[in-house]
Amino acid sequence: MSDKPKIGISIGDINGIGLEIIIKTLADNRIYDYCTPIVYGHTKVASFHRRATDVNEFNFNVIDHPANAQHRKANMINCWEEDVKIEPGQVTAEGGKYAYISLQRATDDLLTGNIDGLVTAPINKDNIQNEEFSFPGHTEYLQHRDSKTESLMFLVSETLRVGVVTGHIPVSKIAESITTDKIVHKLKLMNASLQDDFWVRKPKIAVLGLNPHAGDNGLIGSEEKDIIIPAIEESRNNDVLAFGPYPADGFFANGTYMQFDAVLAMYHDQGLIPFKQIAFESGVNYTAGLSFVRTSPDHGTAYDIAGKNRASAVSFREALFTAIHLIKHRRETAELNENPLVFAKLSRDRD
Repeated sequence: MSDKPKIGISIGDINGIGLEIIIKTLADNRIYDYCTPIVYGHTKVASFHRRATDVNEFNFNVIDHPANAQHRKANMINCWEEDVKIEPGQVTAEGGKYAYISLQRATDDLLTGNIDGLVTAPINKDNIQNEEFSFPGHTEYLQHRDSKTESLMFLVSETLRVGVVTGHIPVSKIAESITTDKIVHKLKLMNASLQDDFWVRKPKIAVLGLNPHAGDNGLIGSEEKDIIIPAIEESRNNDVLAFGPYPADGFFANGTYMQFDAVLAMYHDQGLIPFKQIAFESGVNYTAGLSFVRTSPDHGTAYDIAGKNRASAVSFREALFTAIHLIKHRRETAELNENPLVFAKLSRDRD
């Protein structure tokens, strides 16, 4: 690419596997043919995690602003000055504090256009909480920073794409949180993302039911008849090819998902459990519906293997390349929309 995107990378919890998978990914020099990575963290913390890996000849190029990034190097912006105590595998206040500082600085540069996209390493959703971060996770924080009322948690891979109507909320609140309007809006976001970000011309979207057997015609709950089916019908009337509702168990077990471009699940585990079973290492978490591109690996901090050189970088690498491709698609879509072909109605008359 002649206009390689600058990809910001937040390091996640310093006691998790974030920096290990970042370093393992950026140690492959082929990455720099496609993007200019900028990691938001600190070189001392990065050096600690590098020593725990089998990556030897690797160093970060320290910069103070994305404009100074070197295109053939792994760049790092030091986001704090003080020394930090690193305890791999431990949940500490420091782990959350510096995960937030990294994320905040990267998001600031993202919103001002200093970087073109963001890849986030895993955070701990508990220890990151503070006065400025009172959100269930990355998705809600970035939606807030982008001043959006809705976004879509969209898990994507080569074989399966799954979005969710409700995200990080208690199971006890799922049913009351699902409305026809919310499903319609999520389907609209998903359809637009499939067209603009993934270049699927006429997406076919499957919608899952909420109850076992998709309610069994009202015998096991009325949400399908009262909420989900009306949402599907309204969406179809607005040129969104939505189908369902399908019982979740059989839908994934018999491979029906392969007949669709994406699947809208009603809640987090209904969609993410089968997704991670089918596409665990190759899966990517994408936040659709925002003004910028943000991706992440589809796993967590993995405290149990942190600092042991056992973390796989496959999902993080997929997240990085997915961000690159989505930025490219958005750029090309914007260029096409700037100069559309003039529509002229054909006439039967001949001169």
